[in-house]
Amino acid sequence: MRLPILAITLLSAAAFLTGCGSKQSALSRLDSVDFNLHIRPILSDRCFKCHGPDANQRKSNLRLDTREGALASLKDNPNAHAIVPGRPDQSEVYLRIASTDTAVQMPPPESNLALTATEIQLIKKWIEQGAVFKPHWAFIPPRRAALPVIENESWPQNEIDHFTLARMEAAKLAPNAEADKERLLKRLSLDLTGLPPSIELQNQFLNNPSEAAYEKMVDHLLAQPQYGERMALYWMDVARYADSHGYQDDGLRTMWPWRDWVIHAFNQNYSYEQFVTWQVAGDLLPNPTKEQLLATGFNRNHKITQEGGVIDEEYRIEYVTDRTNTFAKAFLALTFECAHCHDHKYDPISQRDYYRTFAFFNQVPEKGLVGDITLASLADPPKIKITSAEVERILTFINKRDTTPVEVMVMKDSTWKRPTYVLTRGVYDAHGEQVDIGLPPDILPYDSTIYGNNRLGLAKWLFDKKNPLTARVFVNRLWQEFFGRGLVKTSGDFGMQGELPSHPELLDWLAVDFRDHGWDVKRLVKQIVMSATYRQSSAVSKEKSALDPDDVLLSYSPRVRLTAEGVRDLTLASSGLLVPEIGGPSVKVYQPKGIWESSTSGRGILARYVQDHGDKLYRRGLYSFIKRTVPPPGMLVFDASNRDQCEVNRMTTNTPLQALVLLNEPLILEAARVFAERLMQESTEPQQKIEKAFQAIVCRKPRPEELTVLMNYYEAEKLGFTQNPDKAATFVQAGEYPHATISDVVSLAALMQVVHTIYNLDEAITKT
Repeated sequence: MRLPILAITLLSAAAFLTGCGSKQSALSRLDSVDFNLHIRPILSDRCFKCHGPDANQRKSNLRLDTREGALASLKDNPNAHAIVPGRPDQSEVYLRIASTDTAVQMPPPESNLALTATEIQLIKKWIEQGAVFKPHWAFIPPRRAALPVIENESWPQNEIDHFTLARMEAAKLAPNAEADKERLLKRLSLDLTGLPPSIELQNQFLNNPSEAAYEKMVDHLLAQPQYGERMALYWMDVARYADSHGYQDDGLRTMWPWRDWVIHAFNQNYSYEQFVTWQVAGDLLPNPTKEQLLATGFNRNHKITQEGGVIDEEYRIEYVTDRTNTFAKAFLALTFECAHCHDHKYDPISQRDYYRTFAFFNQVPEKGLVGDITLASLADPPKIKITSAEVERILTFINKRDTTPVEVMVMKDSTWKRPTYVLTRGVYDAHGEQVDIGLPPDILPYDSTIYGNNRLGLAKWLFDKKNPLTARVFVNRLWQEFFGRGLVKTSGDFGMQGELPSHPELLDWLAVDFRDHGWDVKRLVKQIVMSATYRQSSAVSKEKSALDPDDVLLSYSPRVRLTAEGVRDLTLASSGLLVPEIGGPSVKVYQPKGIWESSTSGRGILARYVQDHGDKLYRRGLYSFIKRTVPPPGMLVFDASNRDQCEVNRMTTNTPLQALVLLNEPLILEAARVFAERLMQESTEPQQKIEKAFQAIVCRKPRPEELTVLMNYYEAEKLGFTQNPDKAATFVQAGEYPHATISDVVSLAALMQVVHTIYNLDEAITKT
């Protein structure tokens, strides 16, 4: 339940941010009640289900999400009105929500949606002030606001900081000091490359006293090819990339060349407009290149069935539905899927609007069931074939080693126009009204004479300067990548059920600035990480913890646990096991036996799990083979996506299973063994070896007291292994990586145990 006091905190009045005084006194100090900030969230939570956009569910023909509906005569009493501006005593909405008579009280008591006294008074004050309606905030085109006035003018590093500091000062908070150089470099390296900084890079940064050292490091990391891998990882979730088709048979899919293209696009800094346009409609560009065709694989990453007995048209409709829903969530952050069977209950998206959007993706000459599960690789038409010659000449970013052509699914519209119908209750064969292409007019009306009548027109509509969502949505999602949560917390829902922006003016400023500077992604990334807001220490005082536990005001840097892939990458990179090869086919890593065999139909090349060996075992987490029905279990424990559908924000959990994975994961034990072997081959004392391991994994030098604990642990383990040498010999057998010849197995086992313990530290897998 969303409380209006949370919406009130969006104002810059310090009273609402500090929480001082009662809610009632805070309300009395509120000069102007805003429909978007204060009233719509209440109505959306408690009223729109019965009195909102969904005509089929609307009660008493009363609509409260529009001014016209709210001011119209009531169906049962033509002399009464839900809202009479300026007169709450004549407004049925206020009279009903304030009534104690359960026969007339709204919402009905049985709905369990009662309003608080503060909310009732807030609505009353809004009506007294004229009951001014506004379009939903996300549907109003963003405008570049003037930089707010701040007191501490020496703190900001760029424009971002003016907006964040204004909010802090209004709450009588001061920003944290800048993080120390060790933690700052770790944060920056993980955010820009997904990898920890090497000890050499750490020492280089720590020993550089120049004021320009930080910016030079930012530029250095942005130029690394690993930047593209790091950015591609989150896009895989958005694009629901996987290496299998899904459903019960879950056969092999070959889409990894498209993943190579995404890495390439980020590294080459394709503008966001180009990046999206090629994925949405690269096949419809004039004389499309092979690369542009490959980019459209984005739209074919959905699940596909290979099971006999299915109804072809039913599953074809499922594929088009997935593309429609993915488009809406990925680029508009709206829950279009709610309008698949009926009008959206909360947002102005009718079922007719849904199928008008559906029509853009309904022209692919595909079938619901294609191919044979027994084939080693299958690409359902339309598709392209990528040869070794093409990789050598034009698609040089594709990491293809063998000479066998690779087939990849792409987009291509039919030469004839398939009719699109509103599907009654969403049933595939229940055809209702026939519709043409279009989009919800409340976002931005779609004029085919301006944009065109296909997906290329859809891309042009996305990047129209009047489109209120495209820039906001991407900027917010990128902010989420660095701060753990977006300026709009519900990064997949900018609709009326989503959260309001914590910093609306900053969101709009960034959106307009991003758009006006050519949709330059690297420039936006650099803006964010160069800000003083980003560089703050993550230390949290008791005052800040009590006042702002979720760091909404951005007065300290958040502590964010690494992704599932990030945990793997940290382990590989710090131990020296990482194979830095960019791109290529997915790899099958260590996994418990029998999981695939017990979870699928038992047919096809993926019926049994055949683990890879050699260098393939030490690739980044981005390249781990994703079988949709059975994703890598260790990654799932750390909240990785199963890639069933578009996902723009992974949930973050904290469970005992995660600790068990860190303690028992074969790769982590192997990394500890290999790292310990390499340290044992150096002519250094045990303390120096432990210091080096700590710095490589935690990315800072250990404090004296920490080093004492680790040294005591090393001595205790060494004593234990001395008394049980067979246990030591068994312990150091972890993993398949070739073993170094170490005569002192007892010391090796003790050091391996210490390294393994460091990998299990909370700080090791946390960005601080």
